[in-house]
Amino acid sequence: MASTVEIPLVGGTANGEHVTVELDPNGRPPLTHHHLGPQGLAAAEIYELESVDTDRQQWRYCWRGPAV
Repeated sequence: MASTVEIPLVGGTANGEHVTVELDPNGRPPLTHHHLGPQGLAAAEIYELESVDTDRQQWRYCWRGPAV
C-alpha cells in the first residue's frame, strides 16, 4: 500500500481545505492538484506544490488559477 500525506490548499475557492494524496516512490506528492468545483471539471482549479519546510517534508498546494 502506498504512503499518503494530507496537504493544505492555499488560495482559490478551496482555501483552507486539505487533500490526501499518495506519495511517489521517492516520498514526494504530485506536483499539481486539480480541485474540482461545484460544476466538476468545468469549474476546476489548479494548485501547485510548494515546499514549506524541506527538512520536515512539509508541503502546501498553492492556487495558480482555473484549469479551463
